[in-house]
Amino acid sequence: MSAEPSQRWSQRVTATSNALDLEPGIFTWDDPRRIAASLKRSAQASRRRKTTPFASAMSMLNFYINRAGRNLPEERRQVLERAKGELRILFGRPRSGA
Repeated sequence: MSAEPSQRWSQRVTATSNALDLEPGIFTWDDPRRIAASLKRSAQASRRRKTTPFASAMSMLNFYINRAGRNLPEERRQVLERAKGELRILFGRPRSGA
């Protein structure tokens, strides 16, 4: 069994998510605020999501980061982690815990 199909399933989920219709290339953008704003728009526009717009948007962002794993360059990871903070700001959700 080839490793290729298992590498493609996460790309397929990201592209054909039943919850959000994402803009093409969203996770390659360099502006965390732009990424967060796009995720917010997608989550709010979706009628197929099973949870709140905030949770759906954050879930998709975390899904992408986690699936990339060690293959995600540190610079890209930092941009996406900052996008999480921007997403919290856009939804008026302070970071819990600290």
